[in-house]
Amino acid sequence: MDPVTATLVILVLAVIAFVSNRVPIGIVAIGVALALFFTGVLTLPQALAGFGDPTVLFIAALFVVSEALDATGVTAWAGQKVIGRAGTKRTTLLVVIALLVAGLTALISINGAVAALLPLVVVVAARSGIASSKLLMPLAFAASAGSLLLLTGTPVNIIVSEFAASAGGREFGYFEFALVGIPVLLGTVAILLVGGGLVPDRKGALMPLDLVRHARLLRQQYSLTLDTGMLLGPETGITEVVVAPRSPLIGKRVCAGMTTPDGDLVVLAARRGDEHLKGTEFVVQAGDSLLLQGAWDDLSRKTSQPGVLAVDDPAQLRRSVPLGKGAKRAIGILLAMILLLATGLVPPAVAALLAACALVLTRTVTVKQAYHSISWTTVVLIAGMIPLSTAFISTGTADLVADWMLSFLGDAGPHVALLALCGLTVVLGQLISNTATVLIVAPIAISVAQSLDLSVQPFMMALTVAGAAAFLTPIATPANLMVMEPAGYRFGDYWRLGLPLALFFLVVAVWYVPLVWPFQP
Repeated sequence: MDPVTATLVILVLAVIAFVSNRVPIGIVAIGVALALFFTGVLTLPQALAGFGDPTVLFIAALFVVSEALDATGVTAWAGQKVIGRAGTKRTTLLVVIALLVAGLTALISINGAVAALLPLVVVVAARSGIASSKLLMPLAFAASAGSLLLLTGTPVNIIVSEFAASAGGREFGYFEFALVGIPVLLGTVAILLVGGGLVPDRKGALMPLDLVRHARLLRQQYSLTLDTGMLLGPETGITEVVVAPRSPLIGKRVCAGMTTPDGDLVVLAARRGDEHLKGTEFVVQAGDSLLLQGAWDDLSRKTSQPGVLAVDDPAQLRRSVPLGKGAKRAIGILLAMILLLATGLVPPAVAALLAACALVLTRTVTVKQAYHSISWTTVVLIAGMIPLSTAFISTGTADLVADWMLSFLGDAGPHVALLALCGLTVVLGQLISNTATVLIVAPIAISVAQSLDLSVQPFMMALTVAGAAAFLTPIATPANLMVMEPAGYRFGDYWRLGLPLALFFLVVAVWYVPLVWPFQP
């Protein structure tokens, strides 16, 4: 089969597989790489080169940095400090939430920022008497706008920067994205405020853990006299466990206040149904509830052993405690990484890998945490789709598609060509990953720019903005899907607010971006 035909067929089949949502995204991406090899379009090293690409390693390392900030309570602290002072007025809350999630997204990615703030936003909404659905869609949409503030905001930023450099342009600076990111964020906040009526009023299906209320509830249920603030802290915490059937604890004699045999946990209190087991020793039975206190690491280790079932995972409770153990180290390493990225002393991938290694070596995160924190679906998606971009360039497919586009557009000018490219990006971005979309469209955009003898910089930056306009469906981004159940949204709820935002992003991409990054090199 002709290489150009094979490349186009593989592209069409990949888009169909992505849209069908029946084949795992990672399998589709790997299938693309293998198909390019089996059809002879690429050699085996070329087909698998994406898995060793510096961009992929950079993105994987950023997931570890994000995990460190989340696990040590840095994001919880930022959220509580900022949102906690915003009051209960919806307008003020909306602005504060949008700016906060945008700032976090710029540092730790869209998904990490939304996941970290989602429980807090739902709790604040409940305390303020506001439907969580009125705040969660703005949370996800503002995160997409915040992804344009810094290089680390989204994998797309990193990808287009590499494309620009490889096409004869230059890499974008770490803070350079803010030149478009700040106007986009301000415009997004304005649309969110004006378009409040476009956000549906739904009843959420999920009420996340409110740490303060949780501690008070345990104190009441177990008749504790300890102050609530003593129950959960940066170093120590509590967790409730239920004695499982056939547990080795059954038949043991226990009383409130005693320590476990190795002395690392304290049994604060116990219950058997509605009966409080305190004051005297009792024989443990299956179904008894024990309230344990100790260091967070010890709680996680003990509750993962056979014989007890944790009611609330200590690792998840720990994330809700502001500025926990290792928070200062996580912040310091983050700032060092930003300094390296901003000054360009080392390549971006090296800066992120150094930060990830430092976090593990300083025991801010464990090796297991580091591995588990990486979104392997995202890594495999990018690694598998990079060869398709390579095929588009090496086979001349990108030039062919660019020629078709230019012959159709005639002498309409660069803005119209940019509009066509960005429009395609916005449409595909509602159906498949915006990362995959940009990897597909970027080679075509480069060919168009080179055919018109224009700079690639405005084309690459415009694709970044258009790629972030994933607002019309819940499947457009993981963040959109993340807020769907807690807010009680339906599939058709997103486009009402999403459409004006997508049009705004399109306008910025086509007409504002070339003002900052001119067409003429």
